[in-house]
Amino acid sequence: MKKLPIGVATFSKIIEKNYSYIDKTKYIHKLINEGEIYFLSRPRRFGKSLLVSTLKNLFEGNKDLFKDLYIYDKYDWNQKYPVIHLDFANISHTSPEVLEISLNKFLNDTGRDNGIELEDVDLITDKFSELIKKVHDKYNKEVVILIDEYDKAISSHLDDIEIAKGNRDVLRSFYQVLKPNDQYIHFIFVTGITKFTKTSIFSDFNNLDDITINPKYVKICGYTQNDIGDVFKEHIDKISQNNNVTSEIIFGLIKKWYNGYSWDGENFLYNRGFVFNNFLFICIIFFLWYFYLCLIVYIFFYEF
Repeated sequence: MKKLPIGVATFSKIIEKNYSYIDKTKYIHKLINEGEIYFLSRPRRFGKSLLVSTLKNLFEGNKDLFKDLYIYDKYDWNQKYPVIHLDFANISHTSPEVLEISLNKFLNDTGRDNGIELEDVDLITDKFSELIKKVHDKYNKEVVILIDEYDKAISSHLDDIEIAKGNRDVLRSFYQVLKPNDQYIHFIFVTGITKFTKTSIFSDFNNLDDITINPKYVKICGYTQNDIGDVFKEHIDKISQNNNVTSEIIFGLIKKWYNGYSWDGENFLYNRGFVFNNFLFICIIFFLWYFYLCLIVYIFFYEF
């Protein structure tokens, strides 16, 4: 059996280390062929970072990692793009001043990684704009910009509204650089846990496609029951054997513990389209694997 990817959000590591992976490249193929600027909101630990990592490897042309996946024979692997990947999990944001310093460091580091020297300017907006243009000019290719957890510097400080507002203002100014540099940009993908319309920091983007509840992308993150039945079948079967119960009971317990999410009311209503949080589902499976005696006790009370 393949290993369970507990807390693994790097696409290359999942593939190379032979972790279980649920193929989301069908949705990625649709994304890159139908638009250029997207926003996706999902709860924490729902696979957003893994999705961003998958996009990064795709645009960088790492073809071998996608062997046997849906998109493998449907993408032009000769098309490689420079990627600016901004993950706010790695950005300090204890105050607006610290946020600016951390973003400035990110820009300098990204420039250095691409062999580009950026001017020593005070405004991070000017430096971000300079980075986009210089990366474009160096590779003579439009730039892909991936922003993960765009709102972390705000949502982490809801207990201190002044810091949250200050960080919001910094981010609003920072992100507004993207629109006037459209000619240098090939694709933009932004993730977060809150809706961008609530913070107004993307107000200048009238062509930003919010796919959060778009029916075509409701399963772009997370695991469906069909996914679980296909990819994790061996794990489910082993748990069933260990406890001498059917897989249906196992699924019933998982649903009872977890409840499930849905961004499609019809599927949710008829109990066909639960979407499980990646991290929590894997943790449940791990728990059932190693503590199945507890499951026997639980099944007794659950069934009787």
